[in-house]
Parts: sequence; structure tokens; C-alpha cells
Amino acid sequence: MQEVFKVPNHVGFIMDGNGRWATKQNKPRNYGHQKGAENVKNIVSLCFERGVKVVSLYAFSCENFGRPKEEVDKILNLLQNFLNKYIKTLIKNEIRLVVSGDISVFNDNLKKSIINCEEKTSKFTNRTLNIAINYSGKQEIVFAVNNLIKKGCEITEASIQQELQIRDIPNIDLVIRTSGEQRLSNFFIWQTAYSELYFTEAFWPEFDEVELNKALIWYSKRERRFGKL
Repeated sequence: MQEVFKVPNHVGFIMDGNGRWATKQNKPRNYGHQKGAENVKNIVSLCFERGVKVVSLYAFSCENFGRPKEEVDKILNLLQNFLNKYIKTLIKNEIRLVVSGDISVFNDNLKKSIINCEEKTSKFTNRTLNIAINYSGKQEIVFAVNNLIKKGCEITEASIQQELQIRDIPNIDLVIRTSGEQRLSNFFIWQTAYSELYFTEAFWPEFDEVELNKALIWYSKRERRFGKL
């Protein structure tokens, strides 16, 4: 990793391709989601080891509810099990967990798991894991603007920033999307305005340390001007 000179402060992952990866293995799609969930722990750990301060994961979008109910239920069950088991790791490594998205639609057990993880890790400040669940970048901006209108506040970039769900998280420096797709798919639209976008053909379950290193090295060579010269 000596080749990496600039480590992004905030990395966002669009974890795509679980189902397609499983199909290639002649396995059911849910097998891919299981392996994808297992890979989260490894990749998040590697990011923090390399000096990344914030990791955001696109775990479940609002649009994902359009998938078959059986698949949706299994994904949400996986998420709940992941949080219940991962809480020990979060506390041990002093990682704050925050969740972006509307969790009100979930069952009580999943909501309790989310709230429990957020409360037990809220005191940690050095590293943050942000998981987007039932999240929509467009809806987040709409909610922020509506809140400002209700308050009678002027709508500016600064005021919208203060109304976003997770106000104290810096904008995303690097977005990594797996599986070969090249789009943001409603992933933190506001926070990715000047993100570097990295696309890889690797499916999420096979995105490993080698693939992560490639992305970080690519980022380190980018010249970020933010619209300036």
C-alpha cells in the first residue's frame, strides 16, 4: 500500500451484484446476499486500517422494495442479523454506526437493532460507518427543503446541509460501485456532487483487498479541483 499517497476521508460503496454473482455460481440470489453481507466486515475493516475516517454503504434503497417480497424479507433479515453480531466489533474498534434512511417502515426487531447499535456507539468520534437503509438521495433533499419551508428559513446550500439526515458527516470523496454498472442510483446525491467515481467489474461478494487497493491507488492519482483551476 506504499503506492497510495492520498487516502480519501470518506468512501462510499454501492454494493452491487450480489444476485448476479450467485447466479454465476449456480446458487440462489439469496446466497449472494449472504456472501455480500459477510464481505462488508472485511472491506470496512480494510478501509479503516488504511486511514479512511467514514465509510458509507448502500445496503437497501427505497426502490429495492420493488423486488420480490421473499428476497426483500431475506435481505432485511440478513441486515438485522448483521447488526446484532457486528455490534461487538463496532464497540471493540470504537466505530460509530449511523443509519441513513427511513427506518419507520421496518418491523420492531429491526428497528430495535438499528437503534441499539446507534446508541451504543454514539460516543465514538474517530471512525464512522454509515449504512443507507430504505434510503433515497432525492427524498433526503426534498425532506430537508420541506423542513426549511416549515421553519420559515431561507433555502441555501448551507441551510440544506444542516437539514440532511446525518449533518456531521463530510461529503463523500470516493464512490466505488461494483458489478460494472456506471450510475449513482440515488446514492447520496447531495454528498456526491464532487465525488470521484470508480467503477469495477467485480461483483460485491468478490470485491477484495486487491480490488480495494486498485480503487485507492486510482483515487490517489486523481487531481481534485472542485470546479477551480
